[in-house]
Amino acid sequence: MKRVWLPFRYGFCIAFFVYALNSVTQVVGEPLLAQQTQPAPITTTPQPTTAARLSQPTQANASQTPSSELANLETRVRPSVIWVTAFDPKGNLLRTESGFFISEDGRFVTTAHAIEGAVNAVAKTGDGAIYNVSGVLAASKEFDLAILQAEARRVPFVRARNTDLRVGTGVRVVGSALAGNEGSAREMTIAAQEQHRIEMAGTTPVSAVGSPVVNQNGEVVGVVTATGEKTTARPTGALESLLSRVAADTHARWPTTAETQPTPKPTPKPRLVYAPAPSFPSGVSQSGVSGTGRFRLSFDPNGNVMSVQIIKSTGNPYFDQSAIKTFRQWKSAPSQGWQATVPVTFQTR
Repeated sequence: MKRVWLPFRYGFCIAFFVYALNSVTQVVGEPLLAQQTQPAPITTTPQPTTAARLSQPTQANASQTPSSELANLETRVRPSVIWVTAFDPKGNLLRTESGFFISEDGRFVTTAHAIEGAVNAVAKTGDGAIYNVSGVLAASKEFDLAILQAEARRVPFVRARNTDLRVGTGVRVVGSALAGNEGSAREMTIAAQEQHRIEMAGTTPVSAVGSPVVNQNGEVVGVVTATGEKTTARPTGALESLLSRVAADTHARWPTTAETQPTPKPTPKPRLVYAPAPSFPSGVSQSGVSGTGRFRLSFDPNGNVMSVQIIKSTGNPYFDQSAIKTFRQWKSAPSQGWQATVPVTFQTR
């Protein structure tokens, strides 16, 4: 009697080794504080003659009053202060906070919170200009600071100065012209000082978050990170630490978030839906003839057999041909494509 062993009701063993096909699917510029070349300083009309005149620290003459000194500083610093408007992956507005340019090629500083969850943003200046933000150069949740790159050229900017801010030192907070009177320069006093945190006496509006804290010469000595009864800021030491992370070949980019990637669809498990047993070839009639082989089947995403490969021959060409012919008829449920290794034994008695 002739037999072909299949598993279960067919009588010979078929073992499947499934090979899953897996698909595998993450700031430019030199550090500002360390390598700044001599760009034109802040000015609302950046002609060369004006830039040269404003490159020297302002010296108040004896006739200037404190209010006129503050107004003069505001005129010099305010054009560099911007509003940063961030958007989520669906294009919805997330939030708007202040920031300020630190180089004429569009590099600017704001808070890390301002861009949290964002995949796009624009920078708006007080004169009505709007610049697209190409991405993040560096960010720190610890400091709540971020350095970004706007697609801009020759914008007004402020220089940063790393200095020791002692208690009692007078400083100024300058907001954006887009905030109206809330963005006007305010005189503040350092009330408390730590290595990476300063506290200033006096209140500031919410719109001041992200604004620069400057000294009497208009140099940035801190960044406002929180407002309220007491205004807190990060000193430029923290900003300098963040800038040191920006290598010369760093490219501005928005962080990859779960919202920006399509939700992966679950991969269906490979499953046979039609698997007939090979027929015992009619050309083999001798009693006791047998053969055992192994065959690799490759299925396409539609569940059809693309190829049948002999891993180990049964030793009988009739057995091999019968197995290959039958395996080509097998079907599986739709999947990403898979392979199965099938052992088969032909035997007579």
